[in-house]
Amino acid sequence: MNEVLAITIGSRAREVRLKLGLTRGEVAERVGLVEPAYGRLERGKVLPSVPVLHRLSTTLGLTPQDLMGMVPHAGGKKSTSPPVLEAETPELRRLLALARKMDTEELDALLRVATVLTR
Repeated sequence: MNEVLAITIGSRAREVRLKLGLTRGEVAERVGLVEPAYGRLERGKVLPSVPVLHRLSTTLGLTPQDLMGMVPHAGGKKSTSPPVLEAETPELRRLLALARKMDTEELDALLRVATVLTR
């Protein structure tokens, strides 16, 4: 469970950081971490302490609950990223992140390749 939470926090932090156009170093400085420590956090290798989680959520403009993947989709309002399922692997999450950046033509090609590979 801690591993899933660490990966969720790291994935959400990375996604929002990129949307905000910030570097890892910029966020690390604002949160009060050295860049390598923040990099481990984003990769889901460590759980942040409560004070770091609070500073990170404030820096990224999220609630701690949203950062931890605990905010339900309510009133048609989208959360910053889809919830992470326990069955998802880091590889699947990386593939999904890449797929979200693709246009329709690229997604169609990826789907064709995945279909062939699963036969």
